[in-house]
Amino acid sequence: MPELPEVETIARGVHERVRGDCITQAWFSGLAPLKTPAARQSKGLAGRTFLSVHRTGKHIVCELGPAGASAPDAQWIVHLGMTGRLLVTTPDAPVAPHTHARLSLESGRELRFVDPRRFGRLEFRALGKTDAFRAPGADPLAVTGDEFAALFRGRKLAIKAALLNQALLSGVGNIYADESLFHAGIRPRRAAGRLTRAELDRLREALRTVLRHAIRLGGSSVSDYVDANGVRGFFQLEHCVYLRTGEPCRHCETPIQRIVLAGRGTHFCPHCQR
Repeated sequence: MPELPEVETIARGVHERVRGDCITQAWFSGLAPLKTPAARQSKGLAGRTFLSVHRTGKHIVCELGPAGASAPDAQWIVHLGMTGRLLVTTPDAPVAPHTHARLSLESGRELRFVDPRRFGRLEFRALGKTDAFRAPGADPLAVTGDEFAALFRGRKLAIKAALLNQALLSGVGNIYADESLFHAGIRPRRAAGRLTRAELDRLREALRTVLRHAIRLGGSSVSDYVDANGVRGFFQLEHCVYLRTGEPCRHCETPIQRIVLAGRGTHFCPHCQR
């Protein structure tokens, strides 16, 4: 599943290419994974202009309004699910299998949503009738040290499971939880509520550093993730533990171990992480 760096990379790419462009028509397949009915989305999107595109948690939020407007009056919200892709292309480009949405733009380009497994979600919100979209948890790039520590206070669940809880932190998934715990030197099975403040500060800083570096490298392409231009990311080349079971730790050469924690494959170095 695309995580915060991948979603951030896609949102920035889409923003750069469609900001100020007007949607002339919206088409949805009969199998499109919709939270809002297709007819309502098509009607709401047509004639609106992209004012901005940004990431909120693991969601891509398109702020929409009339041409020349300074404030949005609607949002188009895209969740990529496990295999979703949001691509800016030309109308004559080959249509990939499992393309479930095509937004025709006044510039002559198209914004396409492709999702083979259909675990994503597409939603249209008319602001004023509904509230603006908000992520359920704190943003790991914006959360303060005190806020971060408060999220885990008294919690008995493993810190890896806590990092994956989207109600606590929005955007962190399996890859970046494993990598951040490695850089913070913390075992994934440690109880979240028993970490010291110094350990939590170290983990918060490691999480922010790893996420920002991954964004600079365009995210991790360990499956079929590509950005808005169809380009793969490069952060997977720098993974220290994720999917490196049995390989030597990049710091101490101890073989990386894999366990299953909270139903997820979890990778760590038994020497560097305590």
